[in-house]
Amino acid sequence: MSLRIYNTLARQLQVFTPIEPGHVRLYVCGLTVYDYCHIGHARANVAFDVVQRWLQVSGYKVTYVRNITDIDDKIIRRALENGESIRALTSRMIDAMHQDFDALNIERPSFEPRATDHVPAMLNMIQTLEQKGLAYRSNSGAGAGGEHASDVNLSIRHFPNYGQLSGKSLDDLRAGERVAVSEGKQDPLDPVLWKSAKPEEPDDAKWPSVFGPGRPGWHIECSAMACELLGKTLDIHGGGADLQFPHHETEIAQSEGANGQTFVNTWMHNGFINVDNEKMSKSLGNFFTIRDVLKSFDAETIRFFVVRAHYRSPLNYSDVHLKDARQSLRRLYTALDTGPVGEAKVASIDWSHPFAARFKAAMDEDFATPEAVAVLFDLASEINKANADKANTDKAQDATAATSLRTLLKALGACLGLLQSDPRAYLQGLLNAPGSSTEAEGREAAAGLSPTEIQAQIDLRTQAKKDKNFAEADRIRQGLLAQGIALKDSPSGTTWEAVP
Repeated sequence: MSLRIYNTLARQLQVFTPIEPGHVRLYVCGLTVYDYCHIGHARANVAFDVVQRWLQVSGYKVTYVRNITDIDDKIIRRALENGESIRALTSRMIDAMHQDFDALNIERPSFEPRATDHVPAMLNMIQTLEQKGLAYRSNSGAGAGGEHASDVNLSIRHFPNYGQLSGKSLDDLRAGERVAVSEGKQDPLDPVLWKSAKPEEPDDAKWPSVFGPGRPGWHIECSAMACELLGKTLDIHGGGADLQFPHHETEIAQSEGANGQTFVNTWMHNGFINVDNEKMSKSLGNFFTIRDVLKSFDAETIRFFVVRAHYRSPLNYSDVHLKDARQSLRRLYTALDTGPVGEAKVASIDWSHPFAARFKAAMDEDFATPEAVAVLFDLASEINKANADKANTDKAQDATAATSLRTLLKALGACLGLLQSDPRAYLQGLLNAPGSSTEAEGREAAAGLSPTEIQAQIDLRTQAKKDKNFAEADRIRQGLLAQGIALKDSPSGTTWEAVP
């Protein structure tokens, strides 16, 4: 089965065929780095992390570019408020972004260009557009140092298809508007390609140019960086649904106007995260930062919360939904914790296996993660059934079958960036601690007890049961449960889990 992707521009599912056989050029709009990342950012970046993972699983080499906008009005304003340089602010926020994304197991892209490192490419594209009569200067008078400076605007009246990606009519958008003469725009919707410097702006917000000192507009950044790093035509361009207009519309006009060829073959857009039926965003003030949510939920629960919804669907955020995601994820880890797991390599998956075939069919149909996750739960149920058969018959083949299924569950989970932690450590809450790993000794569980302290209580309970002091054994069990530790007895001994 061929991979099919929903192309926003075509408004339909299409069989995906890259320009160069075996190689996918993927560009995704990244963050404007003036504050900490929120859960909406997690949704977008986890979604496209899954996309690039599945492309790789499907045998493609992926060149993945995710830009960083490190110069704009909000950044300048925040840097001035903080009394720090723009570079200091943006570098600090980029470090914080990497910490958050690393926690969520979001793989680093092939390239992560900062806009301020590609201003020459932006100026070249702006000059090309001006030379072709697709952009024009609007005089702004003297610049900060007395130099003559101009804004440069894109003339969207030269692009009759402007609006086709988002389905917006320019006539409707213009209704009730009139050209703001003071801005010198020919059309109120004309995007700014180059902003002339203002006297009150700091020196690190200004670059020299033939248009006078200034800085690039937001839209031109992505066009220039995408074309510079991936070529004039991209296989896939992704981003949030809110970027369709005007950002992606303007990218198409700029790039195709400058280069004279199709900019993107497949456009992908992820849905919003909503809070009380409103899009989560910093501008609305209804956002939750990733690091704040990590204080209450482990990182893999957050990732699972995102992955189990289809990337194009809206996703409703609440603690209730996160708690449900946590319980569901624990069910999968509980299945993995029932016995040994073989070497779970994605490259070793037998895609003819019924569970693997179902998983692949789901992912090949526009990255249908809800159906793929459903396969994981069906596989977990099959593991539990195989374990029960083994307990009833004690046959070696049943044990081998259970191990094979656990290995497949972990390998399929890896395709989604899930289920790669040590199951026992995850269930014991030992992966929430800073600097945690599968090496559990000496660290606190979610309940605030170290594994050594918990094991000591288990040993006391075991001795109490041997002494037939069942009241004491029950007291120890209940005492641990009150502290968030649940004991699990089996023929092979007693283990424990942290109760979330």
